[in-house]
Amino acid sequence: MVDDNELFRLGVCTAISGNHTDISIAGEAETGEELFYLLSDTAADIVLLDIMLPDMSGIDICRRLKSERPDMKILAISSDNSAAVTQALLDAGIDGFISKRAGGADILVEAIRSVMDGHNYFGKDISEIIYRIYVSKKKTVEATSEFTQQEKKIIDLCREGLLSKEIAARLGISPRTVETHKNNIFRKLGINNTAEMVQYAIKNRIIRVEN
Repeated sequence: MVDDNELFRLGVCTAISGNHTDISIAGEAETGEELFYLLSDTAADIVLLDIMLPDMSGIDICRRLKSERPDMKILAISSDNSAAVTQALLDAGIDGFISKRAGGADILVEAIRSVMDGHNYFGKDISEIIYRIYVSKKKTVEATSEFTQQEKKIIDLCREGLLSKEIAARLGISPRTVETHKNNIFRKLGINNTAEMVQYAIKNRIIRVEN
C-alpha cells in the first residue's frame, strides 16, 4: 500500500485485513523510494498506488515497476482522475484505476480480486473517462484521415503563425485558395476560426507534413 496519507493507509489496511482473509497487506510505503526499498526484500503480488507522492509521480513508478517487475500488478488509487492522468496511466501499463471518491472498501476489494484474476479494473467514473478519451481519439483519427495533403500543410503553417497570404506564397497558391482550404478544415472539425484550428492541431498532435 503506497500513499503519503497515513490515515488513508490505515483505513484501507484496516478494512482489508479485518474482513478479507484472502488478502493481506505485505507492507506500507509513504513515498516511491520507500516502496522500492520494501520491494527489495518483500514479496507482494499487487501494489495499491497513490499517484500523487512527495518524491516521484505514480506514473513514473508505474513505468519503473512494469520495466523491472513486469509480473507485478498495479492498481492506482487517486483523487485525480482527469483525462490526462488517466491516459498517462494507461500508457504506463496500469492494471486498474479507481478513484478515492468511488466508494468504500468493497469496491477496492473487488478491484484487487479482479486485477489478480488477470483482468483490468476501472471504476465507473474512470471507465467513463476512458470512453471519452476513446471517442475523442476516434474523432481525431477520423477527422485527420479526411484532410488532404494540402490541408495538412495549411494546418501546419497556421500552427507556425503564418497568415493566409504568407501561406499562399509558401505553397504557390492564391490567398483565396488558402481561405477555401481553411473553411473546409473548419467544416470537418466543427470549428469556426484559425485559433481553434491551431489549438486542435496542438492538442491532437497533427503530424507535420514537410513541404
